[in-house]
Amino acid sequence: MIQTRRFNNVAFNIFYAIIGAVMLLPIYYLLVTTFKTPAEATASPLGLPRTLNFSNYIEAFHAMNYPRAITNNLLITGFAVIILILISSMAAYVIARSKKRMFKWMFAIFMVGLIIPFQIAIIPLYKLIAGMHLMNTLPGVILIDVFCINLPLSIFLFRGFINTVPIELEEAAAIDGYGTFRTFLSIIFPLLKPIVSTVAILDALAIWNDFLTPLLFLQDPNKAVLLQEVYKNVGPFSTNWTSFFPMLVLSTLPLVIFFLIMQKSIIDGVVAGAVKG
Repeated sequence: MIQTRRFNNVAFNIFYAIIGAVMLLPIYYLLVTTFKTPAEATASPLGLPRTLNFSNYIEAFHAMNYPRAITNNLLITGFAVIILILISSMAAYVIARSKKRMFKWMFAIFMVGLIIPFQIAIIPLYKLIAGMHLMNTLPGVILIDVFCINLPLSIFLFRGFINTVPIELEEAAAIDGYGTFRTFLSIIFPLLKPIVSTVAILDALAIWNDFLTPLLFLQDPNKAVLLQEVYKNVGPFSTNWTSFFPMLVLSTLPLVIFFLIMQKSIIDGVVAGAVKG
């Protein structure tokens, strides 16, 4: 019996190791190609580079207008995430605590946004943004990322977590003379720290990786984001992968660093919600 269990453990470990190797293979290919010359990449796609050639990264840095592009990314992502956390947490609090049927219908409407992709409303959305004179502006992209793409999921996550907060805390605050807004800011919102971190990470990932919205609503080269700069450097008939892959690494590197720093928070948020629920 013990030998059978050991054999099963070894078999499972080998199986997981194979799956891990298959999943890491594209990342390995991406990274090693960034240090190769075009001739090396063609002759030995999966081989290690003979020397660490950082010139590809230097060329990609300049070709992408990296400082300007990453600044646009940070502005869009930062403001959008802050607005999403404030609006979605307050909306979820009202929906979770109110007993009126109107708010239940409102929540159902928000949940429809999780099912129906916003791309089906691109044409009216384009006309709306143009009518508001927000074309080729970062605020226009921020509004779309907040209200048309990420708001439903954020409200859904906040509402589920708020339902785990004891309502007795709000009743005690009401006895002390707290109003709804003060109760939310002073008592409820500090308790939402785990889910705030989770929503911030998920929304930041989605907004940073959003390519379609900047592509359609930011035609000004000075307002381009990182993925637009990467797309501009893709040839119509052929692509120099040793130049293209460093652009991908530079585009995703800030996001990887952000996720590594915040991964403990997202795990705590998921675990806290599971335990309290």
